[in-house]
Amino acid sequence: MSNPPTRLRRLRHTAAALAGITLAACGLAACDGPARAAAHPAATTSPTTAASTSPTATSAQPSLHVITNDGHKLAFYVTPGHLPAIVLDAGGGLDASYWKKVAPGIAQQTGSEVITYDRSGEGRSSDVPGPWKAQNAASDLAAGLTQLGVTKNVVLVSHSLAGEIATYFVNEHPHWISGSVLVDASLPEFYTDSETAKLVAANQQQIAALKKQPQTRATRQLLAEADNYGPVHNAYHKLSWPQSVPAIAIVSSQTPFTTSPADAQLWKQAQQEFVSAAPNRRLVVAQNSSHDIPIDRPDVVINAIEDMVRQVGS
Repeated sequence: MSNPPTRLRRLRHTAAALAGITLAACGLAACDGPARAAAHPAATTSPTTAASTSPTATSAQPSLHVITNDGHKLAFYVTPGHLPAIVLDAGGGLDASYWKKVAPGIAQQTGSEVITYDRSGEGRSSDVPGPWKAQNAASDLAAGLTQLGVTKNVVLVSHSLAGEIATYFVNEHPHWISGSVLVDASLPEFYTDSETAKLVAANQQQIAALKKQPQTRATRQLLAEADNYGPVHNAYHKLSWPQSVPAIAIVSSQTPFTTSPADAQLWKQAQQEFVSAAPNRRLVVAQNSSHDIPIDRPDVVINAIEDMVRQVGS
């Protein structure tokens, strides 16, 4: 178990079972941190509108758009601007408010439309019973962007667990995505058979303990995300990122595995293997940062997004 300061730090995200972080790194019983408290409380509600392709005042506040997919509601927050649209997808257990240090700055500096959202079971979005699947999350994101009229020239920014959603999404909609920034993302290369088996074994006791505790929204979501973890990640390991979609992968200097050098090394190797697979990818190291790069080093994330926006153009 992590020491208290590290454990408190982990409360910012509950990607423990999902993004290559062992459950032991997060004290699951308390994985309901400040980042989950409220997503964009100042957002204004407005009807869904198509993406703007003309410059908009950078002082605009995000507006709330509630869309429906497969019978459940999802909250999207849109800061108007021009294309490319920048879509920010937070890690496991986190809602749109996780991007509070990134979204306003990137909207102001690029003038792009900026979209954040609460995945099912997070923030203002509906809970969905049953096991959590990255494919379903990718479907939710596609439905939201479709209803917002944002189905081309998108820069997708994905943190931690959202890397899994991004991988499924770009395989299904490669022509929607002009480029991507993967922020200490959970990538297929990490999930070798031996590593996945190791994670499953390491997490069994805490999952069993969690099932015995009084259930909250957070614990139900964690259990849904941990359900069938081994087979899900064995299948995920076989996926690859489309060669046509450029990407910048940001890896934290600490990695998610602060107490396991072997796992930390494998995490770094997976990031390097990913970027080495195509000439239109590159690796950035976020020095002096935990896995929470958008919190610790928002400047690194913003710079990478700006670089990708310049690369893909308008």
